[in-house]
Amino acid sequence: MSVWEGLTGQEESVAALRSAAESTDGTGGMTHSWLITGPPGSGRSNVAAAFAAALVGNGPDDDHTLRLITAGTHPDVARLTTQRVIITIDEIRQLVTSSHFSPSVGRYRVMIVEDADRMTERTSNLLLKALEEPPERTVWILCAPSEADLLPTIRSRVRSVRLRVPGIESVADLIVARTGVDRVLATDAARQAQSHIGMAQRLATSEDARDRRRRTLTTVLAIRSVGDAVNAAAALLAVADEDAKAITLERDAEERDAALRSLGVQPGGTVPPALRSQLRVLEEDQKRRATRSLRDGLDRILVDVSSLYRDLLLLGLGAPTEPVNLAIRHELDRALPSVPPAAALEVLDAIATARQRIGANVAALLALEALLVTIARAVR
Repeated sequence: MSVWEGLTGQEESVAALRSAAESTDGTGGMTHSWLITGPPGSGRSNVAAAFAAALVGNGPDDDHTLRLITAGTHPDVARLTTQRVIITIDEIRQLVTSSHFSPSVGRYRVMIVEDADRMTERTSNLLLKALEEPPERTVWILCAPSEADLLPTIRSRVRSVRLRVPGIESVADLIVARTGVDRVLATDAARQAQSHIGMAQRLATSEDARDRRRRTLTTVLAIRSVGDAVNAAAALLAVADEDAKAITLERDAEERDAALRSLGVQPGGTVPPALRSQLRVLEEDQKRRATRSLRDGLDRILVDVSSLYRDLLLLGLGAPTEPVNLAIRHELDRALPSVPPAAALEVLDAIATARQRIGANVAALLALEALLVTIARAVR
């Protein structure tokens, strides 16, 4: 199987990366630093892993190398991904140090930084020094939603590859191939996720995820007063918390069990005092990841609410576009008289503001209340 297989809707980008990976005389545009950008769900990390496999593997059909990279066990590929809110300077410092090691089995040593937009300016400047003077056979691959998310000095030292949003049918094809779910369900999930591959797969395979999304839309459509808005804010925060816990609780338990086994502690046994500090470090990491998961859950809710008012705006304007929320078309038609296009635009602006506020560490409940009060005042 080719390492490029499954990169849905990214033919142009794959062609550019493939040409660079296969180039031996410099004509394919190979360079030491790359930036892969694209909206959430476009497959940035998957494209980066496939490119790394093409660089260090034995040809485009070496899917064994890709599996090693995905598992984080390939000796020539270091992959930095974070479940925290930010990438720390110590993580980048460690990656920069290892970038000076020579490749052991492939042509290159590849350093992948996922979510590079989560670096602070100080951390970015440390990475910049590594990009300015990289070792001869080291390749850096950064991933971010857009070029604007990184410092201009970093952007000037990388070759950018922009990913596009894959089509609904392409995402549905991928989900059916991966999971075997019903084609209609896969298509509905791809549409509701707005072609975000990871979220589409989750909606297609989890009734709980679909139920949480339905509750979000139903709660927002029922807002008619400021009181409704305040109550809805608390309800949506609870939905986001449920979503975050559904993602993290099982993984946290598995990590704790694995840590206890590695320390020689039997299941249900007492942890010796000398080992408790090591478990504390794990628990602190899990708390940081829970913060990130909650914030991501809130963002998913805001994206869903945005899709709702985007549908109402386009329907109000008579645009010949299929709604994202086609499954609740009758509810959209019922709400349409109460949400004229000007009101829908006002709500969409308020959603963008709420996302910015949550990203800036404003209390999530306050940000949601401000947004939902705007909705209460905008609808007739």
